[in-house]
Amino acid sequence: MKTIKGPGIFLAQFLSDEAPFNTLDSICEWAASIGFKGVQIPTWDSRAIDLKKAAESKDYCDEIKGIVGKHGMEITELSTHLQGQLVAVHPVYDEMFDGFAPAEYHKNPKARTEWAIQQLKYAAKASRNLGLDVSVSFSGALLWPTMYPWPQRPAGLVDTGFKELANRWLPILNEYDAQGVDLCYEIHPGEDLHDGVTFEKFLEATGNHTRVNMLYDPSHYVLQCLDYLDNIDIYHEKIKMFHVKDAEFNPTGRSGVYGGYQDWVNRPGRFRSLGDGQVDFSAVFSKLTQYDYDGWAVMEWECCLKHPEQGAVEGAQFISDHIIRVTEKAFDDFAGTGADEEMNRRILGL
Repeated sequence: MKTIKGPGIFLAQFLSDEAPFNTLDSICEWAASIGFKGVQIPTWDSRAIDLKKAAESKDYCDEIKGIVGKHGMEITELSTHLQGQLVAVHPVYDEMFDGFAPAEYHKNPKARTEWAIQQLKYAAKASRNLGLDVSVSFSGALLWPTMYPWPQRPAGLVDTGFKELANRWLPILNEYDAQGVDLCYEIHPGEDLHDGVTFEKFLEATGNHTRVNMLYDPSHYVLQCLDYLDNIDIYHEKIKMFHVKDAEFNPTGRSGVYGGYQDWVNRPGRFRSLGDGQVDFSAVFSKLTQYDYDGWAVMEWECCLKHPEQGAVEGAQFISDHIIRVTEKAFDDFAGTGADEEMNRRILGL
């Protein structure tokens, strides 16, 4: 068995124009001071990284690693969540998702998609230049507006949607393969890959591409009433990344999974800071350890109630307390009697 690495922190929700959150150097100093050992970098935020430059320059990547390393930290992975979202966008969401791309690509879905695909390819090369062998993204979504089957979906619509999604991702996946990097899709509502069934559909549509893997985040499973522990049993061979994020689901007689268009504070399903929700993280860490997960445990802070800095301080300690230092011997070794083949055969009456 292997010991999970951590705690790590996803910087996306913390980067801002205010110190110490406005540069990679200062935010790493802050994160290290409260107990984090790794940072997951959002590649769309220029305060943290120039993605194109990282793809083209090993020297630049060494500088980035040096900035992180001087604070006693490591880069856990690169994130391309926002760019991945733009690989596939249903037209109903065009205007809302335009903000994820530079202004010159707004109101031009074709050019925006091409930009996003290039961004993902840059991230593959940047990951290799940084010495990373895994990265995370969203799948995007062509089918999400038809998630609830009313009106009835036309025959073949789902197959067509996943075929097109796979066609857009295959050139990207091939680039990741060329760079020796696994691509983990965060299984997330709003994406066509939002549960185990849709992950399997996509995997099949890509011809079971070996670089298609999964980021495990139990919070998204709590909110859709999916068994997040059984999910590890089923997909542990594909789980290559782990977001440690808590959530709670408290349905009422007025509202349930769909939330009634309410804001996050009033929805039955809410993301919470670590330890404030319903996820059984002792069981989660135990199962991941059982299956030899040796990647990072990265806190993704999202909470509708608690201040992010309080959530970060508490989160670093929470993850540290849940990481299991794996045993190197069986607990009952003290009672061992030793044996040889002749003795074993006698015990069996042979």
